[in-house]
Order: sequence, then structure tokens, then C-alpha cells
Amino acid sequence: MSRAPLKRPRPAYRVLSALALLTLTAGTVTACGSDDSSSPQAAASPSATSSASPGGGRSAGPKPHMISHDGHRLAFYVTRGSGRTIVLDSGGGEDASYWKDLVPKLHAATGATVITYDRAGMGKSDVVPGAWQAESAADDLKSGLEQLGVTGNVILVSHSEAGEVANHFAEENPKMLSGAVLVDANLPQFFTDEETARVVAASRSQVEAAKKDPGKPANRQLISTAEDYLPAHRAFHKVSRPDSVPATVIVSEKTPFDGSPVDARRWRDAAASFVKAGPDRTLVTAKGSSHDVPKDRPALVLKEIEDMAAAAPS
Repeated sequence: MSRAPLKRPRPAYRVLSALALLTLTAGTVTACGSDDSSSPQAAASPSATSSASPGGGRSAGPKPHMISHDGHRLAFYVTRGSGRTIVLDSGGGEDASYWKDLVPKLHAATGATVITYDRAGMGKSDVVPGAWQAESAADDLKSGLEQLGVTGNVILVSHSEAGEVANHFAEENPKMLSGAVLVDANLPQFFTDEETARVVAASRSQVEAAKKDPGKPANRQLISTAEDYLPAHRAFHKVSRPDSVPATVIVSEKTPFDGSPVDARRWRDAAASFVKAGPDRTLVTAKGSSHDVPKDRPALVLKEIEDMAAAAPS
């Protein structure tokens, strides 16, 4: 299952996106204090290079279905198939175009309907003022799927920040899901009070920089995510995922904290703890991969989705 990562340069992008804090700044972020063993650093290795700038245009593909929910519109992109539905949810700072290379391969391999979408404030979806809430994002996703006629037999594939959406979605709508693939995703076990405080400290300077140019989509999302970060992630830490939904957890070898061994270990431990917390959960390590697993190891991600589609109950 091991494959060497693709050798291509990428900018240091959305450094703390794995923790639902979005950035477009380069370099590393270090928390206050001089003790290296207790200061979280953002990953030294770069994260995702979007196929389109956050909030920007999309390359040719399915035309968006504009879904209205709770006073705003969301763009959903549907590649029609038969049988089950596979939904791909992007990480922080990314819109649906992040999956553009994987969608046709996944559709060809499974024959399933494949859906991607732009979360509120990204791509062609409307901006929603105020603090970003994963629960609201999960409700957006549910409403969009229902309006598209999808009410069950869904495999939800979630990268990075989308792990928060996925866990809230599964807690509230377990009967809609037949399986999940969590790709280096935010998991409740990681967000202890201590770790959440470290993230806030590490990202403080980036949040202040974003406030100087709030018109950019990524900056806008960073500001809205940071607004209620502590209480939101204390609540997320208590989310209980139902045992009825099988899950595959793919964790990157380098993690989002390639420059901080303490936080990298906690990230890996959280993934292992999540898998042990329920039945029908499998842990897979993406050897050689940065946090950007869908770009570094697309064949692995494709295989795990295919396996889940084949094994998950109909």
C-alpha cells in the first residue's frame, strides 16, 4: 500500500487547515513560549495546492446545482451513476474543485453517483456571516443531498476540516450513511482543551493578519472559524460517532505537524483512539504523505473509497 509521494513543488498553503484554521501564508507558526517541546508548529511540509484558488473559478466539469437552505445558496456538483452515492467533502480553504482529478476515476471504478460541493463561503456558494459552525455545515450538506433526492446509502469522504462536518453529520444522520472515509481528518479525540488552546495560540498572528484583508475568501473563513474556536472545539471533542457507520481512517505519515513531534504524535494517537472507540473502523497510514493525502497519494485514497463502497452495507 506504500507509494512514493509525487515530487512537485507546492507553496506552504493553509498551514493550519487540518485544525479548521485557514491560511494562505507561507512559513511556520509557533505558539508563544520558548520551549520547543510544548510549542505547536504548523507543518513544515506544504499542504494543498488548490486546482482553483479558494472561492475562485472552477475548471470544466458538471454544472452546479444551486441548492437553497436557511437563507443561502450552495453549489453541488453531481456526476450521475447508479446504486450508492459517494460524497467528497474538501478540507479548509478548498472548494469542490479540489477533487476534480479523483471524481472521474472514482465514478469509472465504482459506477456510483459522485457528488462534490462548495461549503458556504467557498467556490460558488454564498457567504454566511458570523462564526463558522461545523453543525451548520453538516445541516447544509444534509439539506443539499435531500434536495438532490439522496436520502441514504451514502459514503462520505472527508478531508481535513471536513472531518468535523462528517462527525456532526454522522451523529445526527446515521441512517443516511453506509460508510465513511476520513482522510487525515479532524477527529474529536484530538481536540482536548490543552491542544485546542495550543492551536489558538499558534494561529493568533495569522488571524490578525487576515483581518487586514477580510475580503479574500480564505481570510474571511479564517476569521469566521477563529471567532468561536475554543467553545466550538470543546463541543466537538464530545461528539460521539454512531457505531452503525463503518469508517476507514487514513492518517498521513507526516501529519499536519511535520515540524512538531509532540503534536504529530497527538494527531496519530487521536486517529488510533478514534478507530479503537468503535466497531468496523480501520486505520490506514499513508506512507510518505504530507497532510495533503488526496494529492500525494490519490491511488491510496481511491482504493480505500472503492473498498468501502464494496464492503459497506447497501
